[in-house]
Amino acid sequence: MSRQGICTGSSRAFRLVKALLLTVGFSFGWALAAQAQFDSSTPSQGLPFINAGPDSGFAQLDFAEMYLDQQNKQARLVEQGKLKNQKLIDGGVVSALDLAAPNNAIQQFNLATSLLKQQNSKGAAKCLEKAIHIYPNFVSAHNALGLAYQDHDDPRAKTEFEEAAHLDTRFPGSFLNLGLLALSQKDFAAAETNLDKAAALSPQSAKILSALAFAENGNHHYSQTLKTTERVHNLDHRGMANVHYIAAAASLTMNDLDDGIRELTQFLNEDPTNPLAPTARRNLEILEKQKQGPVPVASAAGRNPASDTHLETFPNSDRLKQQLNAVGEESASNCEGCTPPAENLKADSSPPAALPSPPSPTVPSSTWTIRTTVDETALFFAVSHRGHMVNDLALSDIRIRDDNKAPQRILEFLPQSKLPLRLGLIIDTSGSVQTRFSFEKHAAAKFLEKVLNGSSDLAFVAGFNSETSITQDFTAAPADLGNGIEQLKNGGGTALFDAVSLACLKLADYPERERVAKVLVILSDGEDNSSHRSLKQTIEDAETSGVTIYTVSTKEDSSTMTDADKILDVLAERSGGEAMFPGDISALDKTLDKLRDLIRSRYLLAYKPAGFAPNGKYRTIHLTAEKNGKRLEVHTRKGYYARLEPTHN
Repeated sequence: MSRQGICTGSSRAFRLVKALLLTVGFSFGWALAAQAQFDSSTPSQGLPFINAGPDSGFAQLDFAEMYLDQQNKQARLVEQGKLKNQKLIDGGVVSALDLAAPNNAIQQFNLATSLLKQQNSKGAAKCLEKAIHIYPNFVSAHNALGLAYQDHDDPRAKTEFEEAAHLDTRFPGSFLNLGLLALSQKDFAAAETNLDKAAALSPQSAKILSALAFAENGNHHYSQTLKTTERVHNLDHRGMANVHYIAAAASLTMNDLDDGIRELTQFLNEDPTNPLAPTARRNLEILEKQKQGPVPVASAAGRNPASDTHLETFPNSDRLKQQLNAVGEESASNCEGCTPPAENLKADSSPPAALPSPPSPTVPSSTWTIRTTVDETALFFAVSHRGHMVNDLALSDIRIRDDNKAPQRILEFLPQSKLPLRLGLIIDTSGSVQTRFSFEKHAAAKFLEKVLNGSSDLAFVAGFNSETSITQDFTAAPADLGNGIEQLKNGGGTALFDAVSLACLKLADYPERERVAKVLVILSDGEDNSSHRSLKQTIEDAETSGVTIYTVSTKEDSSTMTDADKILDVLAERSGGEAMFPGDISALDKTLDKLRDLIRSRYLLAYKPAGFAPNGKYRTIHLTAEKNGKRLEVHTRKGYYARLEPTHN
């Protein structure tokens, strides 16, 4: 569902939580479990960033694995070993009970760790169940099993975390996991209680304290949120600037404009290219001008925030195959039993109505709500016939079903060329594209110069290898975007899914006063060996953000379809975009010219869905077009997740 249509204070709080937990680090993962809690338009299955499965607890598991492996080789009673053991226990890396785990239990634990890193949470769960059967007091195994269960929505996750907490009341990781799980269920009171216990056990952990600040804010304990934020600020909290953003929300809720300004300024100083940075700058401008009166805040309380070593990638690998299989299973379950009838859209014959601009609310006394909830969908689509774009469609040429029902009302229908464009361009800078990198940068700069249309269009540039780097934030200036492309450096691993999720986050959170078209263009060979997001989660990010993805393959051989090619294809197809395979680097310019025309040839259809319920469930979309008796090919997303009605404590 469109961010223009579904944009509430709670959904922005979710995105802030995503971004925070992304920056909180991999010791407790991204925020899959905490996503559903904050994003009113995200399903309980999870969209960016407590990934409660494959990525969760990576740092903890890695350290535990290294430690436990070491125990098989060294005598445990050596004094040096005792001191090291105590340091690991005091640091919250392992539980004291884990030291007694027998070798066969440790072997199962280590195998599970490898499977979690491969995003095979079900296989990891089986190994962890064996480890616990061998050694029931294996605290780290209980926690890891809870994370694996949580990744595939198994309700036993909470039981495992509780058992771990019961076994060792001095191990902070168990309470951290319980707190994050409570956040995912919008149970802010339970989240705060458990995260407070974790913070008491590990008072110097900026990661735990950052999560606690989110729970306190969700529980309406705004003064305490600010105190916790100050504790985080006094620690080394690199990568966790978003805690200042949520502190700004808490300050403004209490009508403390000066403190809100201070926190937003600190947020921008620490992370000037954060996806929420444009919103923060806009709010700062408004707050600075209106300190003495009502403050119409543009938008805030949104998402949650979060190597140069070359890692070899392959266009066909078990990792990519598993990612594709997971998406295939999800697609089948989403569309089971849905064959929409082909009835005409004219169920509502009233002319399209222009959507009102969202109001500019003042800072309320209780919550920092940015926009009111509107149950409407904005759908972008392209139509072609035998490879040629169709640019003269009328509303009567279109038929649509949302969740197998005709829309209750059509609100708007117009060519996308009349809308401002928000474009993200992410370029693969990993070692796998080294030979083509210079040409790709040149072609990308020419593409941006041609596709942007005046000052109403904005774009940003980012490169990705093992990490994503934004080298030019939103701007309308082609020269600045070209400089951003030129700054990209080649080398490192490949984290495609992470980069796409971050780009969708950034596009979704740019503050808008009108409807815009959000497009993400990816230049990559489709390989991935470093992401913590899965392909399935990344697709959900795009669907929830209302971003259309176009992928342009940079591989030079198009003779065979590889798994990497399929990755690019499914990313584009599921979001309503298109995958392009030039096949030869010399054809890249021509392909990007075609892409420019394709982006500008899309249509916008905004409508109010019939029978809409704010239940977080997936709603299918079936759109067909026919003109002069000819059935046309339609390119659009397959569905979206209904917003989830927030709960209030």
